[in-house]
Amino acid sequence: MKIEKMREKKREYGYTYAQIADLSGVPLGTVQKIFSGETQSPRYDTVMALERVFKEKMVVMEYTPAYQVSKKPGEYTIDDYRALPEDQRVELIDGYFYDMAAPTTFHQLMAGELYRQIANFIVDQGGDCTPFISPVDVQLDNDEKTMIQPDVIIICDAEQIIRRNIVGAPDFVLEVISPGTKRRDHVIKLSKYAAAEVREYWIVDPYQGRVIVYFFESETGPTIYPIDADIPVNIYDGELVLKFQRIAKWAKDEL
Repeated sequence: MKIEKMREKKREYGYTYAQIADLSGVPLGTVQKIFSGETQSPRYDTVMALERVFKEKMVVMEYTPAYQVSKKPGEYTIDDYRALPEDQRVELIDGYFYDMAAPTTFHQLMAGELYRQIANFIVDQGGDCTPFISPVDVQLDNDEKTMIQPDVIIICDAEQIIRRNIVGAPDFVLEVISPGTKRRDHVIKLSKYAAAEVREYWIVDPYQGRVIVYFFESETGPTIYPIDADIPVNIYDGELVLKFQRIAKWAKDEL
């Protein structure tokens, strides 16, 4: 794929340079130089890495409940979501269904370990917040077109917790990257969480050996940590520190 074609797709998909860098693994400065034309002859492996970003556009899985065959993607609601078979795992985002494959044991080990550390801290401190681990439905925008299942969340307002799901934005969200969710977590969900006023969002990416922390209450950009770091949780003013050494070992053994 030629660079000019990639520029067209960048405009079509609405990607920023930072998102392209995150998705491709190509350094941000390199991405900027290539797309601005400053770099005229980028390396072959760099072009291939960028090309994969645009060839693998986020796949929207359309499901049509039998009683509402006239609906189109973008028009589906939480009623449609709840009408799906119980064994059909999807997320509903802005009226579109996104397929959710069953998580791997590797994915669940990581999410479970981080949930354990969070839950232990909250219990030990006698805190008022409540942690949850997927699957739990989150009606993020408090509307009828979005219902998601983040890997780990923290809710500090008990009124948001109702019997069927969480209503409104969690205070803290953590997503563990899977190959099939990379673009959703880095692009769609990042935008949704920021707009919904989630306070803090973590992307744990064992495949690139890093954790990206967005603290939306700060005016600074994201902080990127190595996968084996001790990482403070901003909503707890750094008193809660998640330790990633075990996760780094699992990642090394798995990958």
